[in-house]
Amino acid sequence: MTEESAPTRSDRVARERRGRRRSTKLFVRDILIIFVVAVLVSFLIKTFVVRSFYIPSASMENTLQINDRIVVNELEPGLVPISHGDVVVFRDPGGWLPPEPPSTRNPIAAAIDSALTFIGLSAADSNDHLIKRVIGLPGDHVTCCNALGQISVNGTPLKEPYILVPPGQTKAATVDFDVTVPAGELWVMGDNRYNSQDSSRNQNLPGKGFVPIDHVVGRAFVISWPIPRWAWLDNYPEVFQGVEDGK
Repeated sequence: MTEESAPTRSDRVARERRGRRRSTKLFVRDILIIFVVAVLVSFLIKTFVVRSFYIPSASMENTLQINDRIVVNELEPGLVPISHGDVVVFRDPGGWLPPEPPSTRNPIAAAIDSALTFIGLSAADSNDHLIKRVIGLPGDHVTCCNALGQISVNGTPLKEPYILVPPGQTKAATVDFDVTVPAGELWVMGDNRYNSQDSSRNQNLPGKGFVPIDHVVGRAFVISWPIPRWAWLDNYPEVFQGVEDGK
């Protein structure tokens, strides 16, 4: 029969140290796994569900201000149809935006922005997209302006509480138009009607001012930053009541 020697104090200390090191490694491993999973989930959400953009211009004032951050629902128009009054983000249909001058940025700032863009908390390509409100859907007859300066859709005049018109002006657009929206396209306008490169001002381009639905990234539904500006973005269904009846 063999006698086992009792563990010495140094043995116990060594075991405790090994246990602490193992616990630290497990903790670090778990943190890394959680971080990687969170990044992947954020990437998948950004790619298929929601995405963040910032507002670079005044074309949607006073609804949206320069440097507001918005969250865009990318399920629209893929799974959810676009509605009148929706505020949508879309790729330039061609010639709406001036060429971007080459810019140099601090490499650290560029790397941080790229990382935030990857997980959907920023959008490095915000300057390559536009944001406007949907006024006309495929098949709509959209005109401006009637005797009161209003836009009409399918013969229904729109009373638009969201638009910004300079003092002394009465028209809801700077350019008169009379169009029928083709299949698969949209007629969109900025809320800041006298400072917006929208459908009405791009009628001379090959696309005649229409935006292909497949250029739409999604519908903006909330202002997420800055915190005092937090708000849901309304599509004002009451403004467009009766529009469908006029088709």
